[in-house]
Amino acid sequence: MARFTRAGAVVGALTLAASLTLTGCGDEQKKPEFVGGGTSSDASAGADPSATPSTPATPSGPPLTLSPADGTKNKPVSTEISAKLPDGAKVSAVTLTADGGSPVEGKLRTDGSSWVPSAALKYGTRYTATVTANAPDGTSSQGTSSFTTMAKPKSTIGSGLYLFDDKSYGVAMPVVTEFHPGIPKKDRAAVQKRMFVRTDPPQPGAWHWVDNGTQAYYRAPAYWKPGTTITVRIALAGVPLSNGKYGDVDRKATAKIGRSFEMKVDNANKKMLVYENGALVRTIPVSLGKKSTPSSSGTMVVMEKKESTVFDTRDDPDPANRYVTDIDFAQRLTWGGEYIHAAPWSEHVQGRQNVSHGCVNVSMANAKWLFDKTRIGDPITIKGTERRITAGNGWTAWSLSWSDFVKGSALPVPKDGSGPTL
Repeated sequence: MARFTRAGAVVGALTLAASLTLTGCGDEQKKPEFVGGGTSSDASAGADPSATPSTPATPSGPPLTLSPADGTKNKPVSTEISAKLPDGAKVSAVTLTADGGSPVEGKLRTDGSSWVPSAALKYGTRYTATVTANAPDGTSSQGTSSFTTMAKPKSTIGSGLYLFDDKSYGVAMPVVTEFHPGIPKKDRAAVQKRMFVRTDPPQPGAWHWVDNGTQAYYRAPAYWKPGTTITVRIALAGVPLSNGKYGDVDRKATAKIGRSFEMKVDNANKKMLVYENGALVRTIPVSLGKKSTPSSSGTMVVMEKKESTVFDTRDDPDPANRYVTDIDFAQRLTWGGEYIHAAPWSEHVQGRQNVSHGCVNVSMANAKWLFDKTRIGDPITIKGTERRITAGNGWTAWSLSWSDFVKGSALPVPKDGSGPTL
């Protein structure tokens, strides 16, 4: 990516675990579904829709050299505008206009490295960019460049964003992006630079890639503050990848974080403690997975809720684990089939013995109470079982400490934890 650089400087984005073979008492093992994020009414979702600064002074300094260079053809529709700047100069205005069209909205990156259009450019279109910079001595410099974007590519990746406009989520809801096929490791930094997250009130955050590049999660060091607004733009459209594919579309969403609601399960006493806004509101007896099909320990989040469903495990390789059962108040925790759900058949041992195939069994009354209270993104922490949650088996962003989580970023994470923003 080219940058706004000082004069003379050189002008300077993707295996859930390869196969999820973990057992679970749920229906079939389920891989992530590729879903589209909502379209934000905020045209920016990471790029401010306001116009760039007003008309600059008449240029009196040396002309600026822009990137893309004048006459460049076949540029990606993810192209950003940058320039070499005189020492001490700051950008005062950027305009980008398509031939015969209106000015394109956009905003400078917070580090000043480039100007980012607020939406993907159009394919096969000629654009003219003008950048003006003001120097400390009062002089101004300007540069103009015209370039043409490439034709729509034939080979693109699939992508998804698990966040939707005007929805309210739990305090552990990570921003979840998905890519099919996965993003090659060499491309993840470039892709991550195009994944913008803004929180209000501001909170630090970072991205973490699942090993095979099929998913990336964004979270804060601690759970989101209740009432937080999260605005996301996954600006993937037209981003070129090393495997010859391109990003498919931009995805945007603005969502809200609701009240704090946490579930904590201890295998030692087989009880779930439920906290709302920090206060203990219920203690629930549970039955976890028996030793041959243990529940996963770690912090997971509610990913999906079904008031009634059917668990059909007739394809399980172990005949002892094959069954078809009607289930009420099911809340998915892993792709491998672990749920919180009503289990009237085990109520007599709940709080005393583990008999499930990996799920968190609770009574019918407690299952309904939980189902009515929870939201997608509410956390559940289970401890003391025979196995740990596998990375990527569900939205496992919280299964790592913050220091380990940031190691999964494709870009250096600033000490303040701030990620790519505009």
